[in-house]
This record gives sequence, C-alpha cells and structure tokens, in this order.
Amino acid sequence: MPQASCLDVRALINSRPLGSFQKLLIGLGFIIIVLDGFDAVIMGFIAPQLKTDWNISHQALGAVLSAGLIGQALGAMLSGPLADRYGRKLIIVASVILFGVWTLATAFATDVTQMVAFRFLTGLGLGAAIPNTSTLISEYAPDRTRSFLVTVTLSGFTVGAASGGFISAWMIPAFGWHSLLILGGLAPILVGVVLIWKMPESVSFLITRDAPAQRVAAIIERLAPGAAEPGQRYTLGREPVQDRTAIRIVLSPQYRFATAMLWIGYFSVLFLVYLLSSWLPTLIKEGGGYSVSKAAIATAMFQIGGPVGALSIGWAMDRWHKCRVLTGVFLIGAVAVVAIGQITQHFVLLCLFAGLVGFCMNGGSVGMNALAAAVYPTEARATGSSWMIGIGRIGAIISAFIGGELLAQGWSLSQVFIVLVVPALLVAAAMFVQGRHMDRTKSHAITNARLGDAPSLAGSAE
Repeated sequence: MPQASCLDVRALINSRPLGSFQKLLIGLGFIIIVLDGFDAVIMGFIAPQLKTDWNISHQALGAVLSAGLIGQALGAMLSGPLADRYGRKLIIVASVILFGVWTLATAFATDVTQMVAFRFLTGLGLGAAIPNTSTLISEYAPDRTRSFLVTVTLSGFTVGAASGGFISAWMIPAFGWHSLLILGGLAPILVGVVLIWKMPESVSFLITRDAPAQRVAAIIERLAPGAAEPGQRYTLGREPVQDRTAIRIVLSPQYRFATAMLWIGYFSVLFLVYLLSSWLPTLIKEGGGYSVSKAAIATAMFQIGGPVGALSIGWAMDRWHKCRVLTGVFLIGAVAVVAIGQITQHFVLLCLFAGLVGFCMNGGSVGMNALAAAVYPTEARATGSSWMIGIGRIGAIISAFIGGELLAQGWSLSQVFIVLVVPALLVAAAMFVQGRHMDRTKSHAITNARLGDAPSLAGSAE
C-alpha cells in the first residue's frame, strides 16, 4: 500500500507569492483592528459632552475611562489560552461581537455605575481582538513578509482612532453622543456576522490540533489551488509540541527568558506611549507655555508618527535582525524623548521630535507584536502574544496615575521627559538582551544539530 504524501504547509506558504485568499484575510483583520481602535477611544470623544449632560465629576469620568483599560488587560490575558485551545477564529469572532454588543449597551446606560460596568465588558472584547487577530495573520503570512503584514494590520488601530475624531465631530453635534456609541456597537456586530462566514480558522492551528485532513485540505485549496491531494498528510515542517498546554509552553525553560524580555519591554513601551497620549497636550501647554491649539498640533504629530513607524519598522524587521532593529529604534526614541524636554522654545523642533517619538515608540510597540508572533510556536502563539499585551496594558493603566502625579508635583517639562527616558531605555535594553539570547540559542541549536540532536529554537518559531 503506497505511503500517503506529506505537505509542509509552512514551506508552501513561504514558497508562494501573497494570494487573494491571504489578502482577503489581511483586509478582514485590518477592519477588525479599525473597529477596535474606534471603540477603544470612543469614550474620550464623548467625555466632554457626557460630563456636561450628566454633570459628573472628573473622578467619575476617570473611572469610566479606566474601566475600559482594565477590561482590555484582562481580555488579552484570558483570550490567548482560549485561542490556543479552541481556535483563533472562535475567539476573534466572539471578541468583535462582544465589544460591539457592550458598546451598544453603553449607549443606553442610565448612570455612571452602569457605564463603568459596560465599558469593562467592552474592554474584555477589545483586549482579545488585537493579539488574536495578529496571531491569525502571522500564521498565514510568509516568513519574508510576516512582520510587515502584522504591522499593516495593526496600523488599523490608528485609523480607527483617528476616524473617531472626525466622525464624532459630525455626529455628536447633530445626533448626540448616544449616536456615536450606537454606531460603534452596530458596526462590529455586523462585521462579526461577516467574519463567521468569511474568516477561516488558522491552518497551522488545525494541524497542531490534528483536525480532519478534509478540513485542512479545504483551506489549502483556497490558499493554493491544486496543492491538496487525496489522502495527503499535513505538517508544519517540525515535530509538534507534545503534552504541554499553551501556558506551560510560554513559561517553560525554553521560552521563559524570551517571555520575561517581552513582558518587560512591552510594559515599558506602553507605559510611555499611554502616558504621552494622555498627558502630552497638558505637558506642552502648561510646561511649554503654548496654546491649546499648538499643544494639539504637537500631540497630533506624535500620533501620526505611530503608523508611519509601524510600517517602516515592520518592513525593516523582515530584512534584518528583528531585535536589533527594535533596539536601534527604541534607542533613537529615547534620545528624542530627552530632546523634547530641552527644546520647548522651538515649536517646529518640538513637533518634529514629537513625531519621532511617535515613530519609534508607537511604531516599535506594534513591531513587538510581530516579534512575539515569531518567538512562540503555533501551539502557544496566541497565549504568548496576548499575555505580552495584557502585561503592557497594566503599564498603560499605571501611566495614567503617574502622569497625573508628576503634574501635581509641579515638575517642569524638562524634568518629566528626563524621567521618561527610563522606560525608553528599559525597552531598548530588553530587546537587545532578547536579541543576544536568540543568537545564542540559534548557535547552540545549530551545534546540536551537527551532533545529531535538533531541538526546536526558542525565539525561532515556524
């Protein structure tokens, strides 16, 4: 009886140009992240009108805003292990519908307590969407363009956040703040229904879970028509990780060091990014003596630098050593952070350096999502990525309180930005050390392979 042929699916993906099936998937992922970005910042746009209509305090408004961030952190941490157990598609679809339903519910909240609860539940969905969408995209992307395609998808967050400003400027005066929440709720629900029909499960996930060959073959036919054959076996070009849950893999000795570096780095960079996103206008206005409009322009430059940086860094990471690229970017960002505090009297330079900080720090944080996708194997990729993001969200939550405390203490702009260089240097150091660790691991594995033993590479997933 002839032996069944075997198809290495990763080798197949790497050998082909990007096809229409993959482009459709990237488009769907981009739309998910756009909606995620829109709903993540939506409360900031309605906050001024909400405060007036409900006559609520700054503290109550802060509770509403913080509830969403806490939900996002928890949603990210919980969703990764679920996606590695039950599949990426199920968790992505559920997260999109979840944050749509609860954003819609927020439109009909009658008091602050309800709004805090609804924003927390919304955050659970928002936190789950980004890491699992980026995981799914990475598993259909060729290795040569994986980082770039992940950063393209995640750049949708800025598109969604920015579009929220323009849409709210029209809808809130015309229809009231409730209308923005209704739009932010209905759109994800409708997209979630489309995803049920159009979004495929990760073929890599199906192979690791020993799914029926017919189910894998159906996806292979969409991915590469004619590549699937009757009775064919499908692999990822390596032995599967046996007898370990996703959490145990992420925390295992093989991946523990990389996990620690990703957590330290992402906590540091999101601490910095969210502190600047929340407090940069106030810092520039009060510390630099500029008008509200000029402070807004400088902050806009910081935000614009993000997607430009993400795409550029993702492109570079596909061509050179990923950790070295990120280390260099974060070091440049650290210099730019210090510079902002020293050039407050030169508005044009202030704007340019704010844009450079956004390029390096916002863009670099997106690049770290691509790095996480490359570090972990399929069996634990969603968990590794989502836990990194969850830890980063904790840094974002803490940054809101630290920023307010620095301002309350009357620190000058120069003093604040000298302190902020610490997290910038910390993330650069984490990426440098992780890069050295990956190089040593790879060298060690090559030596073992020559001796007849070929363990899998921590930090070099399929």
